[in-house]
Amino acid sequence: MIDYVWLIPLFPLMGFLINGLFGSRLKESQIGAVACGSIGLSFFVSATVFFQVLQLPASERSISRTIYTWIRTGDFQVDISFLIDPLSLVMLLVVTGVGFLIHVYSIGYMHGDRSFARYFAYLNLFTFSMLLLVLADNFLLLFVGWEGVGLCSYLLIGFWFENNDYAYAGRKAFVMNRIGDFGFLLGMFLIFLHFGSLNFNVVFSQAPEVLTTSLATAICLLLFLGATGKSAQIPLYVWLPDAMAGPTPVSALIHAATMVTAGVYMVVRCHVLFLSSPFVLNVIAIIGICTAFLAATIALVSNDIKKVLAYSTISQLGYMFLACGVGAFGAAIFHVSTHAYFKALLFLSAGSVMHALGNETDMTKMGGLRKKLPITYRVFLIGALALAGVPLLSGFFSKDEILWKAVSSPFGGFWLWFAGAVVAGLTAFYTFRLIFMTFHGRSRVSKEVAKHIHESPKIMTIPLGVLAVLAIVGGYIGIPHIFNKFEHFLEPVFTQYVHAEIFESTHDLPGLELSFMGISILIAFLGIGFAYIFYVARPNLADDVAEKARGIYRIFANKWYVDEVYDTLIVRPIKLVSDLVLWRWIDIKVIDGFVNQIARVIGKSSDILRRIETGVIQNYALSIIFGVVVLVGYFLWR
Repeated sequence: MIDYVWLIPLFPLMGFLINGLFGSRLKESQIGAVACGSIGLSFFVSATVFFQVLQLPASERSISRTIYTWIRTGDFQVDISFLIDPLSLVMLLVVTGVGFLIHVYSIGYMHGDRSFARYFAYLNLFTFSMLLLVLADNFLLLFVGWEGVGLCSYLLIGFWFENNDYAYAGRKAFVMNRIGDFGFLLGMFLIFLHFGSLNFNVVFSQAPEVLTTSLATAICLLLFLGATGKSAQIPLYVWLPDAMAGPTPVSALIHAATMVTAGVYMVVRCHVLFLSSPFVLNVIAIIGICTAFLAATIALVSNDIKKVLAYSTISQLGYMFLACGVGAFGAAIFHVSTHAYFKALLFLSAGSVMHALGNETDMTKMGGLRKKLPITYRVFLIGALALAGVPLLSGFFSKDEILWKAVSSPFGGFWLWFAGAVVAGLTAFYTFRLIFMTFHGRSRVSKEVAKHIHESPKIMTIPLGVLAVLAIVGGYIGIPHIFNKFEHFLEPVFTQYVHAEIFESTHDLPGLELSFMGISILIAFLGIGFAYIFYVARPNLADDVAEKARGIYRIFANKWYVDEVYDTLIVRPIKLVSDLVLWRWIDIKVIDGFVNQIARVIGKSSDILRRIETGVIQNYALSIIFGVVVLVGYFLWR
């Protein structure tokens, strides 16, 4: 089956073409079967390839399959070629597995939407692009998938484009990602300029000889700029909360299995380059932890159920980049996989709540839903416990692994761990603030909406159940010092080009690790405990604290005024320059003036020629005689 790895992206591409071209003639059930079936087949092939690779010795688990030569000009050659190794296999299983469940859930969530076929066509195209990105064995093919997920995010975030705010959100995501992509492109240009190739194997194997520290720093900073756009990190994170404009399953797909993990995956894939510049690793760690803290503080006071989860995603991505920054690339991918389970679960559960409340997202208009939505409540609670880092759930193992690496790695330090621990406490607090405001306490649901509250259909609750199981057991494959299967499975990827000693911990003491783990557990329970006091035991306490700390509350509630700063420093000046210079002068005077002048010249020439074409036979006969006289005179004179 390894030779048929090309089937993995092909199936969703076929689903996109069938639903895109013929969807208007198909029933909802047929559209859903095509869309879900294509992703299901991709998952089946991915799982089969995974078990085949598992049978191979660790040193032989990196396999490349070339489909055909895409570009060949001079010394430049790029193939459509797929790389199968432990890293790409983990991502394949996450993308196709979680993506399949989201597709199935969408059949119920999008039932009755007039653009049902268009929705599933976009969803299949999104998955195809992500699979292309993950499987690529060179930077250019990866960039094709990279741009594909960017395009699909624009299409899906602005899916209900009749609403101007939703269309604006899609445009915002598109523009912010183009800024990051510009950096990624420049990084690729530098790589080709110095390596003469864009193939991963060629670049990574030559890196020690070709790269100087300054060159590695330049390349990695440019690549990381691309990652900040795609994975919503400072300074390009502001598009992700607005991306909630799209249908909720889209949010689950973007946040859990596809787009936002692309930046983390790219940095991990290029770990050889990043390890050549300790300065860039420090930048990534600091940006990651700052993003995690900033997003967590905003989530503390947000009342929109989807935006709390959106800021939570940004914060968790910050953890993943913190892991990359301290050289714990395996821990970053471990958190990518567990985060996919519980964040998809949380988003789809939020969608189930909205489905019951007529698309209401304001948590101040919820409360007391625990008994009315029992299935949704249970699975939501499991996802929340995993996100909060409660022991024995998947999120605990991966987050604790990152925190331990932050303090024990040769690239880490105590303050990175301390900041990460603070964010862990904030995460537990805002996660259970969401749970208590939505499902506990007195109901604040309007009487009209309360009449129609109902649990979601099975087509939606079954995927939630499967994700809940994954959110519980998904972390056990990475328990340190007991199983550690996940780290051992990925190890050949990280030691193929780099000596294993570079990743060795400076504090290889199980007792110390258990101590830090104990502190993490204590912090998680403290966060949950404070949330209980603020929103269940003493529900007025939150308002009192907000009133007394009005300044800080206002900063958090206004999202640190980052949007306003962008608007003042970037958006308005660009609009002013566009209006006064680019539009009024270059567009109207230069471009339009040049085109209009050509039209005027052609018009005047036509006027002259039109006077010759009189339609009078005598004039034409006179012209012929005149011409004959001229020719005869010419020959006689000559």
